[in-house]
Parts: sequence; structure tokens; C-alpha cells
Amino acid sequence: MGVPSRIAPLLCGLVMSLASLAVRADLVVVVSAHNPIRSLSRAELSDIYLGRLQRLPNGERIVPIDQKDSAPAYEEFYGTYLGRSLAQITAHWSRLIFTGRGQPPHAVPDGGAAADIVAQNPQAIAYLDRALVDERLRIVSIE
Repeated sequence: MGVPSRIAPLLCGLVMSLASLAVRADLVVVVSAHNPIRSLSRAELSDIYLGRLQRLPNGERIVPIDQKDSAPAYEEFYGTYLGRSLAQITAHWSRLIFTGRGQPPHAVPDGGAAADIVAQNPQAIAYLDRALVDERLRIVSIE
């Protein structure tokens, strides 16, 4: 017996949503193992990556490391963690650059490059695939 035609699109959508959640679960935010940060709020993470926060409440400087907008993790990070589309991120940075009020985070080609930079700089923060996390890095809990 087949699936009724009106239910098939719903099942397809459910499967795609579950697959999307599985992919998102593999993207994590990391700092150096030498950085004391254990957790950040979504608002703090958003402020860091949108150029509104350069120092944490404890006074420590924070340096966001981005991936190139062509990297698969880029769109996933901004959509999942910041709730922003690529167009919104582009427009945000275009306004800040045009008015001289800011520059986007330093962008590297991929998660491997981001992991290396964060491991070497205790003030850096980045997002990358969980599979790239090693003893040099600490996963930050996002609340």
C-alpha cells in the first residue's frame, strides 16, 4: 500500500527537516583550550559576529574568525546561530563599511583554517564542524 499523495509532501518535508537538524548539530562554536569561556548567550554571539561586541563582560578581548561566504558552514552558522540570511549579513556589513563604523570579521577559507587560528590565539572564537575539534579547542555552549 502506498503513501497517499497528500501525505507524501509532508513526510518529505519532515525528513528534510530532520536531516537539516542533524547537519546543524555538527556545527559548533569554539575557542582555544586556553580561553576561559565556557558559554555565551545567543545575543552575545550575535553581537560578536556583527561587530557590536569586542570585549567580553570580564574585559577580555574577543576576536571573531569567520569563514568565507562560499564555505558551507557560513550560511549555516549565520542562519542557525544568528537567525540571519546571507542577504541580511551582506547588507549589515555593507552599511558599517560604508559609514566607516566597522569591518567584518577576518575570513578564512574553511573550518580547518579557523581551527588553526583559534588554537593559536586565546582571544579568537570561530565556528566549525565538530569533526575538526581537537584537544587544542574548547566547544562553547550557546544558550
